[in-house]
Amino acid sequence: MTRPSRTLRFFAVIGVLSTAVALLALFTVSMRCACGGPGVPAKTVLEIDFERPFVEHEAGDPVARALGGGGPTVDDLVAALERAKTDDRVAGLVAHVGGAGSGFARTQELRDAIAGFRASGKFAVAFSETFGEFGPGNQGYYLATAFDEIWLQPSGDVGLNGLMMQGMFFRGALDKLDIAVRMDHRHEYKNALNQYTERAYTPAHKEASQAVLKSMFEQLVAGIADGRKLAPETVRALVDRGPFLGPEALAEGLVDKLGYRDEVMAAVKARAGDGAELLWHDRYLERAGSPWARGARIAVVYGIGPVARGESSFDPLFREGTMGSDTVAAALRAAVDDPEVKAIVFRVDSPGGSYVASDAIWRETVRAKQAGKPLIVSMGNVAGSGGYFVAMHATKIVAQPGTITGSIGVLGGKMITRQLFERLGVTYDAIGSSANSDYFSDTHDYSAHGWQRFQAWLDRVYVDFTTKVAEGRGLPIEKVREVAKGRIWTGADAKQLGLVDELGGWPVALRLARESVGLAADADIELKVYPEDKGLLGSLFGGDGDNSESVAARVQLAIGLVDELRPVAAELRALGLGPGAHGVISTLPVAVGE
Repeated sequence: MTRPSRTLRFFAVIGVLSTAVALLALFTVSMRCACGGPGVPAKTVLEIDFERPFVEHEAGDPVARALGGGGPTVDDLVAALERAKTDDRVAGLVAHVGGAGSGFARTQELRDAIAGFRASGKFAVAFSETFGEFGPGNQGYYLATAFDEIWLQPSGDVGLNGLMMQGMFFRGALDKLDIAVRMDHRHEYKNALNQYTERAYTPAHKEASQAVLKSMFEQLVAGIADGRKLAPETVRALVDRGPFLGPEALAEGLVDKLGYRDEVMAAVKARAGDGAELLWHDRYLERAGSPWARGARIAVVYGIGPVARGESSFDPLFREGTMGSDTVAAALRAAVDDPEVKAIVFRVDSPGGSYVASDAIWRETVRAKQAGKPLIVSMGNVAGSGGYFVAMHATKIVAQPGTITGSIGVLGGKMITRQLFERLGVTYDAIGSSANSDYFSDTHDYSAHGWQRFQAWLDRVYVDFTTKVAEGRGLPIEKVREVAKGRIWTGADAKQLGLVDELGGWPVALRLARESVGLAADADIELKVYPEDKGLLGSLFGGDGDNSESVAARVQLAIGLVDELRPVAAELRALGLGPGAHGVISTLPVAVGE
């Protein structure tokens, strides 16, 4: 009998060890659950670390998360604060807040949750070594102003200096490289391609960007003014004078105290009372349980990341994924087919992507409503282009004021690289079977017929998109054409235009879900996520379901070396080499200075 190769034996050993580690972790978690585990201390101060990057949602059970690492998620943070605000064992909250942000709307979601926690009469203290170390700290400070007290390390700064949007344009470089750009869009505000086709902002591009920046800055000023009890004009003047050194920030009323971590924790424990103990928010949630664990069932479906055909994916290194049409469509079908589900909350955080995939998901939202299941869309940081396509037929749409949405349009095309390679001595020769065989080739330009077919495709997609927006939102098609044209809007502006219904986050979406089925605004509910998480062992050994009607989402999680590789992933991201999206409705290249 042939002996297995050394390589095969090596990977076999790795597989056995990985399985053993998974089983051991599962056993440990199971034992902790079986034995009850430690409870919530009688006098608890909830602790949150916002210095760890947080994301919308992370698929995977506790075992997979333990093996794969990762930081907090928005849904867990919101759930923990919702549960804690009515828990007599929790006296208050202390959070480590830094200068980095995880998105404007995401920050607003957390500000809302903190405000709800404080409304119960409990204290909330924010601490930061610095809000930006010789860099911007706008989003971090914006989050901190939701707390009733802000501490800053004496050596720290408050990098409050305003917001900026800056575009990078490659047209000049492409011309020097003899790369021809053959792209087009519908219509003038669909500006994702401008970085390749232009040398600076077009008038439409600048107009839309300035409007978004103005709206976001107004929200930033209003939030800081409200949190620090300052007049908005005072905040604007302070921003124009920033950034601030620690003592300057204290003198201007931007922070309450200067001190180090040990001093903050001592003050927090004293405020909570004798015997107070700190407890991480995720540990608290594990022990106290979800605030939405019993009552009428509300399904939750996540649509996170660029829209793509096929199954959803998740990259544990970058903590990013895709919204796969097969996975999301199957999840919506499963929620509709579950007789216990009264309504569906569809959480969307996506810059867009594939038109075909977006349309497949859209169809399932239509079928959900036809089946009598109200569908509430809750938007995250961004729900534009394909992200708006999947949301537009919802019963109600909820967005944060700082959500980037709209971008109702389409773009596409190709770059012709033939001349560049010929300059390098690389030549091409091709044989085709038909007149249009070279239609998708990046070495051949469009023929007159090919360009006409491309324009027809853009028109078809744009008409379909705008028509479905009009139907889904109950708007005249003339109104939709006016606000479409590929233009992005903030959630605040989108509400004024009729593209969203209400402003807010999870609490508003859940209230609307309750109301849609005749429940009281504060009625007990059970949130159930679709697709059901098979867990780590299920992902390793489970099948794909019995047929295409089954929810067969395979969450692929890296088990080993994730923590060691994450810094490498960060470096790749900095170089622009991280995972990207390739779509035809397009993504939104929007960056606002933190």
